[in-house]
Amino acid sequence: MTDNSNTPDFNPDTAPRFGLNAQYTKDLSFEHPMAPRSFSMSGAPQISVNVGTQAERVNDSLFEVVLRILCEAKHGEETAFVVDLYYAGLFTLANVPQEHVEPLLLVEAPRLLFPFARRIVADVTRDGGMPPLMLDPIDFLQQYQRSKEAEAAQQNLA
Repeated sequence: MTDNSNTPDFNPDTAPRFGLNAQYTKDLSFEHPMAPRSFSMSGAPQISVNVGTQAERVNDSLFEVVLRILCEAKHGEETAFVVDLYYAGLFTLANVPQEHVEPLLLVEAPRLLFPFARRIVADVTRDGGMPPLMLDPIDFLQQYQRSKEAEAAQQNLA
């Protein structure tokens, strides 16, 4: 490991910093409207998963990043279960160039939060009487790039 503190141009006060200070469940809802009928149904339900991220400045160097995961399982037209999770983290960003702030908050921060949110979704579906719903990994960079492309296309239409 290199000790940068002896480097003449290293200044810990101006060095870029990105860190996770806290993480928490901001909101969680589980609904199982077909219970107890769902336990005797044959076949697997159709499951849809939607994931979104948002970031909000708390103060000069502190940001709250919220990862929303909405999972809905259906048997035909009937809803078997719904999980709606808002999982958040408080991140410190200091001395980060402006062009890197948004990617850090909307790509790297959700990437750090996702394994914990994934576990909550699996636990709540299992605790609700269903097999644990194990979410596939999410490519937050690809999701971010798609949102930027959609923004650009929207601006071109305006």
